[in-house]
Amino acid sequence: MAVKPEHYDVIRKPVITEKATMASEAGAVVFQVAMDSTKPMIKEAVEAIFGVKVKAVNTTITKGKAKKFRGRAGERSDKKKAYVMLEDGQTIDVTTGL
Repeated sequence: MAVKPEHYDVIRKPVITEKATMASEAGAVVFQVAMDSTKPMIKEAVEAIFGVKVKAVNTTITKGKAKKFRGRAGERSDKKKAYVMLEDGQTIDVTTGL
């Protein structure tokens, strides 16, 4: 499968947190993705960019919090994360970058 420029628009960056590291031990990789992306789009992009087989994709949307920036009210933007389950024997090393 050829890598298209749109694939890099779907997958923004890998998420490297304690919870994401725990998920990687279970065979999942966590990415921050575009808000308008769908599960089939995410699956196609991951398979094309990293050359792996994807078993399943689960997504979550985190609503942005209201915060104060230098005393002024502001709001963080919403984020969408994709938990990508890989087939057995497949791995992605997110520390090397895209």
